[in-house]
Amino acid sequence: MHDVIIVGGGPAGLTAGLYAARAGRDTVLLERMMAGGQMALTDRIENYPGFSQGVSGLELCAVMEQQAAHAGVRLVYEGVLEIDCAGLAVRTSSGWLQGKRLVLAMGATAKRLGVPGEERLAGRGVSYCATCDGALYRGKRVAVVGGGNSAAEDALYLAGIGCEVVVVHRRDSLRAEAAVAQRLLSHPAISVRWNSRVAAFEGEQKLTRLVLEGGDAVPASGVFVAVGRAPETELVRGQVDMDGHGFIRAGEDCRTTMPGVYAAGDARAKALRQIVTAVADGAMAAEGAGE
Repeated sequence: MHDVIIVGGGPAGLTAGLYAARAGRDTVLLERMMAGGQMALTDRIENYPGFSQGVSGLELCAVMEQQAAHAGVRLVYEGVLEIDCAGLAVRTSSGWLQGKRLVLAMGATAKRLGVPGEERLAGRGVSYCATCDGALYRGKRVAVVGGGNSAAEDALYLAGIGCEVVVVHRRDSLRAEAAVAQRLLSHPAISVRWNSRVAAFEGEQKLTRLVLEGGDAVPASGVFVAVGRAPETELVRGQVDMDGHGFIRAGEDCRTTMPGVYAAGDARAKALRQIVTAVADGAMAAEGAGE
């Protein structure tokens, strides 16, 4: 029997683990891949307090992981197969774990556009992680789809490694933070196709172009889709209250509708999803789990 079981090793889960373990609770954190979640896939983080020159996502998640482990969190790198919210139990390939409190910090994954050619060309020119795959297109023409912070940061990263970048955005202005948007708009290697939507991805063995609604084509060797995230909450669907997009409803105290179960980070329904808000959620969830 564990005091706290945490599902997810992103900034919310790692912070929840840190706070719970420092409070003397037997804490286990389950993560299917590597610590950090989406944070680990971010090339440069410039809006997290304490780093005046920014910090790489891998560096920040490594520090958080080490801190949680040092505090006494038991980090288990196994995928979660089943979650019983009412029973406060979680099943992995090694069997069931029982807890007194459960923190759901599963995060979210990149959304797909759902257009023709996307699935067929995934991994052959269509990507959802610029920092993972960008080096493959160094010196080539690529596209980024989206207009928020993630899309803008992807475009700047790709331009920084020598790509010619075309940003395709469905609106007439970027949704990214003003400072990031200004850097993008002033970069000589980045251009923007405003009021444009992707209708299809085309290419035989690999991507060769994006077709926009209206028939215009954008030649590109690679495209990076950054149009938001979908929550990884399927395992708890029907057990806790969710909004129409599958994000878990929980207040600022991170309590869900199920007693003893808390939601933290990108999986929680809220207005702003950033590392700093995920960290805050983790602390609040751990505080509640200690009551």
